[in-house]
Parts: sequence; C-alpha cells; structure tokens
Amino acid sequence: MPRVEPSQRPGMGAVLYDGGTTFRVWAPHADQVYISGSFNQEAWREAPLASEGNGMWSADVEGAKADDQYEYVIVIGEQELHRIDPRAQHVTNSVGKGIIYDPAFDWGDQRWNTPQWHELVIYEMHVGTFNDQPGGAPGNLHGVIDKLPYLADLGVNAIQIMPPMEFAGDYSWGYNPAYIYSIESEYGGPHAFKQLVKAAHAQRIGVIFDVVYNHLGPSDLDLWQFDGWSQDGAGGIYFYEDWRSSTPWGNTRPDYGRGEVRSYLRDNALVWIEEFRVDGLRWDATAFIRNVYGNDDDPGRDIADGWSLMAWINDEINARQPWKLTIAEDLRGNDRITRDTGAGGAGFDAQWDGGFVHPVRAALIPPNDTARNLSSVSDAIRHTYNGDPFERVIYTESHDEVANGHARLPEEIWPGNAGSWYSRKRSTLGAALVFTSPGIPMIFQGQEFLEDQWFQDNDPIDWSKKDTYAGILAMYRDLIRLRRDWYDTTAGLSGPGVEVYHVNHNDKVLAFQRWRNGGPRDSVVVVINFSSGSFEDYELGLPREGLWKLRFNSDWVGYSADFGDFPSFDASAWPTPRDGLPCTGRIGIGPYSALIFSQDE
Repeated sequence: MPRVEPSQRPGMGAVLYDGGTTFRVWAPHADQVYISGSFNQEAWREAPLASEGNGMWSADVEGAKADDQYEYVIVIGEQELHRIDPRAQHVTNSVGKGIIYDPAFDWGDQRWNTPQWHELVIYEMHVGTFNDQPGGAPGNLHGVIDKLPYLADLGVNAIQIMPPMEFAGDYSWGYNPAYIYSIESEYGGPHAFKQLVKAAHAQRIGVIFDVVYNHLGPSDLDLWQFDGWSQDGAGGIYFYEDWRSSTPWGNTRPDYGRGEVRSYLRDNALVWIEEFRVDGLRWDATAFIRNVYGNDDDPGRDIADGWSLMAWINDEINARQPWKLTIAEDLRGNDRITRDTGAGGAGFDAQWDGGFVHPVRAALIPPNDTARNLSSVSDAIRHTYNGDPFERVIYTESHDEVANGHARLPEEIWPGNAGSWYSRKRSTLGAALVFTSPGIPMIFQGQEFLEDQWFQDNDPIDWSKKDTYAGILAMYRDLIRLRRDWYDTTAGLSGPGVEVYHVNHNDKVLAFQRWRNGGPRDSVVVVINFSSGSFEDYELGLPREGLWKLRFNSDWVGYSADFGDFPSFDASAWPTPRDGLPCTGRIGIGPYSALIFSQDE
C-alpha cells in the first residue's frame, strides 16, 4: 500500500485545490478508508486515505478534478463498504456516486437585500410539480426559473422551496433526504439551484430553503451504519442508538449530542445561507428535534441536545447574517421556539402558526353558517408569539394542509366541486384573512388560481386554471399588492397593530383594524361577512371621522362573472362612538365577502 500523509488543508468532503482535491471523511471505526474515482480508474486499493487520529481520514489527491465521480471504500474487518460522501454537494443519484463539485459561481454585481419580516409574502412550492407536464419527468429548477416573472407579477417576494436535497427515486415531497448537502439530481443539481437563487433575486424575490434535520432518509441512506459499526443493529455513528432514535419516519434521528453530527448539521445550514445565498431556512418538524414524540410538557422524552442544536445554529446564523430568516414548523403553539436563545428560546425568527390555519379553515369549510365560530377567528387574527405578530407565518394552505387526509380549501368546502360559487367565495375569504391579519402571509402553489383536490408529488399544477379562474388570480394579486402597500394607501397591513373590535355572532360579520403608525393611508379597516346573507346599511364602528375609501371588495364581478357585485361603496364616518371606537359608519357588504377600507386624508 502506498504511503500517504493526512491533508493539511481544511474542509470536509471533497474540496478542490489547484491541481487536485482534498478528501476528508469521518469514519471512526474504520480500519482503513480508500478513495475510488474516475480520476484513478477506481483502483481504490492504491488510493488510501490517512488517519488523522481523531476518527477523520484525509488525503490530497492530485489530478482529481471537478465533475469527476468518486466514492469512499471503508474497510472494517472483512467488510468493504462503498459509500457516497456524506458531504457530497453533487451526486449522480441517491444510489450512485458523488461528483466533485466546484462551488465557483458568477453571482454578478447584483445588489439584493432580503426583505424585512413585515414585508414578506411567501409562496410555498414543490419543484417537482410546480412547472412540469402530466406523465413526463418531474419539474426541475429551470422550470421554476421560467415562472419567476409570473410570481413577481403576482407580487410575492419570497419562494419557500420544499426540500430539494437528494432523495430516493425521482418523485418525493422531499422530506426523506438521503444526502442533505446535495441538490436533487432530477431537479438539476447545485449549479441549477444557484442559478435559481440568482434569477429570483433579479426578480426581487427571496428564496427560503426547507431543511430536514428531525430525521434522515430512511431509504437510500449511506449514513446508516456508515463505517460499519452499530450497536444492536441500530444506525451507527450518525444516529442515536437508543430510544431517542425513534421518529414517525423511521429510526433515523441524528445524534444531536455528538460533536461531529452537530457540526454536520450546522455546516449544512451555513452552506445554504452562505454559499448558496438563500434568504432563510424553514426547519421541518422541529417538535421532533426537541422531543422524541414531538410533545410539549413531556420532560421524560425531551431531547436537550436537539434544543441546544437549534439554538446553536440560529445563533451562528444571527452572528454571520442576521438579516436571514429562520422559520420553524413546530405547530405546538410554543412561544419558546421564537424566543431569543439568551432567554431560553430556540432563537427562530418565526414559526408556522397552527393557531391561525386550523380555526380559520374550521370557520370556512362547514356548509351551515351557524357552524362558523367567529370567536375562534377573532383569536386567530390576534394571536402572537412573545407579543410579536411577525413571529408567525399564517396561511390556509400548505403542503401539510392539502394532503395527509386533507384537500385544498375549495375542495374541502365542496368535495368534488372546488369550482363552485361557495368554494370560490369562502376560500377567498380565507385569502383575505391571510393577507390582512398580522403575521407573515404564505400561500401554497396554485392556491391563487383555485388548484383543487390534494397535493401529490407526481401530480403537477394545472396551469390551465390560471386562465379558467383568471379573476380569482386577479383577486390574489390585488390582495398581495394591498398587503405590500404598493399604492401607498394600506401601510397598516404590514404594521404590528391590530384590534378586532366588531364580532356579530348572529349575522356572522367581523371587523378589525390594522395600523403601523396610524392615520390616513396607514390605518386599515377590514370587514368580513361569513354568511350567505348580504347587508345594505350595516352600521359599525370606525376609528376616525371622515371618508373611508373602499380599496377592495371580494364580491366584485371582475373577480368572477357570477359574483354579485354587491353595492359596496366608500363609507362616511360621523363622530358617534360605536364598538369602542370614536366614530360610526354605514357600509354595504355582499355574501361571503371581504371589504378593505382606508383614508386618503
């Protein structure tokens, strides 16, 4: 065997240098590790790595260049294990080989600033179904790039991409990552993802990357017993080997207490934030990082190492690029998730808010108006974490809400008839609530043109609905632009102030006001009719005397030919107190309709 010295160059995985590549891998139980690749005609027995004495093996290999394929061969006893590099940034496929990746990329001189939290409007998407053809290959990142002008016109300023890391097979939601440093080969690989980020930023759209650290795999997972060692048949060096390994997706919870595994996950988060320049990370199922069963108030099953891992990574991101957003999908209503780490929190900037989506959907789906609980809706509008409304992401549809036994909101309202008047009217009430309530609003791909049924990873979006329901698409566009104050008339919709001041349980009418600093072109009044009835001279409180201009009416016939175009006009407020506000006004509102008012002066 040729003599080899450990590399003196830094870095894990395959790191290019002028004239070769440094390989470094963690395999503490290996007797010997070799490198096999196209650069040495896979004559791996002649290409050993050297032990660094700390479980790491490394070597500088001259002639190994970008785009060469490679794998590690780990020898332990009589076993010869062929493994893809855990830190490979490019792979042929999930059961193939690693590809040496040159991270150099021409980002140009683009000037881009991640939007502030209160300015964000998020569009969640799945690459494989976002822009492809039925019966063909899954969609890819170039297909997403092609649709960026459409998204910019819609008004969203951030796309949240369901996990695009390399997974088993060609079709997946992405929540079964086999190689968390690699972009799915079927989607186009790492260079295509950088092209997407660059193109999105050119369109003034940020990119939020969905990461999965609560479990790995479980299939096509070379990390499983990576260096041949395990205890009682468990997962080996990367995984817990006791009761903490168990997750709803397999016994592949990473060992958050082991330094090398913690660094493996921390470095992964930083790769996306720094090298790939994403604007934020959305963490999947954080409840299962901090507790074996995803519970609150269950100290016997808490995972302290998982909590400290989340806090550590969030602190690292805040120290390096504090303007980047981290979002937790925790869904337990736990304020500590978005509390500062110095105050005992996990340090996330925001979390998906189950306290919004569930009561709002519950108020919109039942056929009988008497079943609509306006108290629950009122609580959903006002809900905050740690007193900050922008520590939550609010939505009526996400990949979870439209699958796993549930369907798109219009489909839930009338199963089999998602295009019905009732489905269109009530689902768009949900959209009005998303874009007028305090929080970071989010919609799911195709929601804006009434995509129906439920989400499947092999069922692409039906883009013909963009024309069929062009009016509904226009409504979403109008709501997003009002939410982002495009016309300098609704600044309060992106402010922290909210007061739900009118809740009429009998007639099912609710009104609330929003504000940033208050006053003309800032304070906004939102009125929502949750009933099939209409009202011509409905009196309610208004926060200020004078003319309140109608900025939005969801019953406008321009949104759908069969909408009633109910006579809703500007409202005049006179100085008679009502609903706890100093003035009273009179409005008209149609069935299942939302109105938005603000003042010019």
